[in-house]
Amino acid sequence: MLKKSSLNFPGVFELLIWVFYVGLYKYSYYVEQSGIHPAYQQNFPFPQIGLYSICSTLYLIPYYRWGVPKLLYLKKYGWLILLTIVYFIFIGTWNNVAVAWGFKQFTGGLSVHRFFVIQSAGFFMDWNMTMTDLIAFLCVAFSRFSYQNEQQRHKVETDHLHLQLNMLKNQLQPHFLFNTLNSLYGMSLTGSKDTSRFILMLSQMMQYILYDCDRDEIELTSEIDFLKCYFELEQKKFPAASITMKVPDELPAVKIPPLLFLPLVENSFKHGRHKLENDAAVAAELIIENHKLIFRIQNDMLPVQPLQMKNKVGGIGLVNIKKRLELYYPGKNELIFSEENSRYMVELSIKL
Repeated sequence: MLKKSSLNFPGVFELLIWVFYVGLYKYSYYVEQSGIHPAYQQNFPFPQIGLYSICSTLYLIPYYRWGVPKLLYLKKYGWLILLTIVYFIFIGTWNNVAVAWGFKQFTGGLSVHRFFVIQSAGFFMDWNMTMTDLIAFLCVAFSRFSYQNEQQRHKVETDHLHLQLNMLKNQLQPHFLFNTLNSLYGMSLTGSKDTSRFILMLSQMMQYILYDCDRDEIELTSEIDFLKCYFELEQKKFPAASITMKVPDELPAVKIPPLLFLPLVENSFKHGRHKLENDAAVAAELIIENHKLIFRIQNDMLPVQPLQMKNKVGGIGLVNIKKRLELYYPGKNELIFSEENSRYMVELSIKL
């Protein structure tokens, strides 16, 4: 969910324009133009002129807040130029006359009364102030448009990422289920007494996948507990093989994407030689050090040609993990595949 902040660059920039440009610069400019000099030293001797500066500028709010961003979004540049001309030459002139007339009614007898009389008469158009208004508030309008456009683009990207992640998880769930059911089928053929226990274990694992993994991130401890069950299930299926997973005694309270390591584990189980030879092994290890999470897994390879092995390794699982790593940890992950002495090794490192 995209969070909107009440404090952003366009808002701060707009506030600064109103405070320093409208509140200070226009006030000073009008005081200088009026030719009135205070009888004594005072910071703001003519508050009526300061209030006039603000009130005579309020008409620009619809222009820079809605008019310009809307026309820029629709790419109606001709209409934008026409709106600008109408706003600053016609509406702006009559706006200043009307506001000055209102101030004239309440400043009778004051030294600033003559200034408002001249302004309300509309004898001339102050091109200097018109152009500075145009530049100042066009800058505000463009900053608002750019910010809104960037926010919209970010929202579209975020929604797209969530859609991709949901698709990836939906692919992983049946992929895992098919592989595990095949393992249980093999156990049932041997008449194992632990079949019912492992069916219950599978039920708990599927509950984890279908419900607990519905979140974008889960606790690392929950993910590791899930993998321990999976390793135990594989060890039961091939009791003479060495299928181990080493994890630290205490795991940090960090969260990771659900089922992140599962494709690597499934790949090792699928292509491991432990399915054919008793002395083969699958060994996994989790390491946490220097704000980095490292997951290593290696397996004895099946007796096939390396090229054929590379063509087979991957499938849905490994393609998905690469996509998920780029979505969750862009520029903060490294996934290394290697082969040595008939052993296939994978190392995944993530900067936390």
